[in-house]
Amino acid sequence: MDIHRPVVWVVGASRGIGREIARQFAFIGCDVCLSARSRKDLKAAVGEIASLGGRAYSFPCDITRQRSILSTARQIRKRFGDVDVLVNSAGITVFKTFLNTTPDEFRDILATNLYGPIVCTKAVLPTMVKRRRGWIFNILSNAAIKTFEGSAAYTAAKAGMHGLGRVLREELRASNVKVINVIPGATDTEMWSPRDRGKHGHRMMKAKSVAETVLSVFHMPDDIVVDEIVLRPMMGDIS
Repeated sequence: MDIHRPVVWVVGASRGIGREIARQFAFIGCDVCLSARSRKDLKAAVGEIASLGGRAYSFPCDITRQRSILSTARQIRKRFGDVDVLVNSAGITVFKTFLNTTPDEFRDILATNLYGPIVCTKAVLPTMVKRRRGWIFNILSNAAIKTFEGSAAYTAAKAGMHGLGRVLREELRASNVKVINVIPGATDTEMWSPRDRGKHGHRMMKAKSVAETVLSVFHMPDDIVVDEIVLRPMMGDIS
């Protein structure tokens, strides 16, 4: 019997929420393609999943470079076929005011959090539309919908992806492609400094909890879509 294994491409999969999402999809039998810039971290993530019986594969990719993204997408398609699920989870930031954020920092943050996911989406979307099936999960941030000082560049990027996801969802409804904006609040990942994690970690969500929520949305019936899902720590936002 020819059983199709969903092909899942997780961008930003070497750590944090992306890594946990890759684990969750691997454990339900998907072929999970992990992308990030760090080959070392990818190798560790793939090895961890494989040791637990999952099917995970490393595809190093520089999310800020169109050529790297398109090359990676071709490699995945050649090896596994069309991508069924894209998870845009890459993210970097600096905690600085607008005046203290340099133009180079703005460029790097926008390239990683906004431009890269746009190119990834364009790389897989045509075949999803053709097959009339697919999922695009945009892992955003509470900063996309709520104002936090000291996060100007990050907010600009995540708010841009938030708006783009809403437009894409409407454009793709007739094609049966689901676009889900996942908006988590403070999550205990490496994006926070060790000092902040030590101080506020007890109030943060776990990356695994966010990933399990993403998987629950993936398992929902075909005739519905969760447009957006906002996740916050039980004790509320950390300001």
